[in-house]
Amino acid sequence: MAALKEPVKIFIVQALACRDTPQEVAEQVLQEFGVKIDRKQCQSYDPTKAAGKNLSRKFIELFNKTRADFDAGLIDIPIAQKYYRLKQYQKHLEKNARNTVMSLSIMKQAAQDLGGQFTNRQEITGKDGKPIETINQNVPTDSYLKARERVLDEY
Repeated sequence: MAALKEPVKIFIVQALACRDTPQEVAEQVLQEFGVKIDRKQCQSYDPTKAAGKNLSRKFIELFNKTRADFDAGLIDIPIAQKYYRLKQYQKHLEKNARNTVMSLSIMKQAAQDLGGQFTNRQEITGKDGKPIETINQNVPTDSYLKARERVLDEY
């Protein structure tokens, strides 16, 4: 195992706290610092795993604070703030930067997710966005028709 300097250790702890896998963190460390480490070494910086049971108190506190901030949505994710899903969108967007069609598809998916398109909320309206017409059987037909005409005239 490579001996790591303090900034690399902090980077690993924070990346793991942001729910990156040890393999992803190892790749990020190689990319950011030029240090080749394996995923087992990364796991030793995760206090939620058995491999991280001997992690120093300083790093455990950093991990817990970063994880709490990440789960609360306070850490900046480049696409937007739907925490985990958007972080995944961003990773895929960066991997497929040269593929225009894939990049546009990922951005569209993220926009739909942010716009609430994937919720169970339904909004039902009548024709041309007007209220849905309902017929109350207890109302005489003449008064109903007059009221209906008034409503339609207002639109």
